[in-house]
Amino acid sequence: MTTIAKATTKGQITLPAFWRKRFKTNRFLIDIKDSHLEIKPIDLAKLGKIQEYTVFDALRDNRGKGVSAKDLLKILRKTL
Repeated sequence: MTTIAKATTKGQITLPAFWRKRFKTNRFLIDIKDSHLEIKPIDLAKLGKIQEYTVFDALRDNRGKGVSAKDLLKILRKTL
């Protein structure tokens, strides 16, 4: 089935519930393939003990402002 999804101002799209219910997960792998996106469900339990965490959240960590890769690298190096 094909559907049209509109991105929000934050760049987010919603996967319709009838698609999400087909899979026993709420995690999806998104990859760029040439001129399109490929979205695949993933089961973290089957992948082993992989921990997922957010390293940097601009809203939480920097009042909504992004950080350049160079500055982020400096911050990360301080933590080592």
